[in-house]
Amino acid sequence: MTPLRMKMIEELVRRNYSEGTRRAYLRAMAQYAKYFKRPPDQLSPEHIRKYSAHLFEDLRLSSSSVSQQVAAIRFFYVKTERKGWSVEDTPYPKKEIRLPLVLSVEEVSRLIDAADSLYHRTLLMTAYGTGARRAEIVNLQLADIDRSMMRIHIREGKGGKDRFVPLSPALYGQLREHYRQLVHKPQLWVFPGGRHHGSASPISDKTVWHACRNAAERAGLRKAVHPHTLRHCFATHLYDAGTDICTIQKLLGHYDLKETIKYIHLSNRHMKELVNPLDQLPQFARQSGI
Repeated sequence: MTPLRMKMIEELVRRNYSEGTRRAYLRAMAQYAKYFKRPPDQLSPEHIRKYSAHLFEDLRLSSSSVSQQVAAIRFFYVKTERKGWSVEDTPYPKKEIRLPLVLSVEEVSRLIDAADSLYHRTLLMTAYGTGARRAEIVNLQLADIDRSMMRIHIREGKGGKDRFVPLSPALYGQLREHYRQLVHKPQLWVFPGGRHHGSASPISDKTVWHACRNAAERAGLRKAVHPHTLRHCFATHLYDAGTDICTIQKLLGHYDLKETIKYIHLSNRHMKELVNPLDQLPQFARQSGI
């Protein structure tokens, strides 16, 4: 490990960045240095601009992916190397506003039923039943499952923020069955890793990703379904069922209500109440029953 990498790791740890962010930033810096075949402390803002263009034009990355790469480089120069940073010289890319994919209730049901094991089924039900992120799911502890209050404690979510989400009776029953099926009874983690799930460490968040992708293929869903899709489904289906947007904000752990407002656009609640102007034309009004 190079002194620069070690220095950056120490700075990330000191500032209490999550393990996922640490991995992403270190990977981004390694790719940046590899592209120019030089240590990053020998590169200039001009190199950053060229690299950003490479990410867009050659690798076809989205603006959010490029922003994360730029954020990692910015952290290295500003926090690790204590150098100046000109936003004007190295701006973040313009953010694309895209609505996320949301499955119907029937599609979510098919996805869960297509899980290839009870363990994976429990992961998918937990993702949909809590709206938790991948890292939050894998870090669930047995003590976080509160049967008496029928809620789950999500520890140190994004930004180090704790929150509670409701514990569905269906999910509680599944979690009990999941625990009974484990050969090695865990003392800490809900989803222990290792062979036969007997490790003292939790599973990798990649396990959740593979469980979701495999189930989507088995269910015949020709959509790019991933664990975060179930988080979007959780929020949208709650809104469809009449849950107010501020409650959904708290359940998701969003700081800003603007992050949650997008689920109004994804909801079918208002769509069903609309009368399409096409259906009001005389030649079509009879067909539509207007």
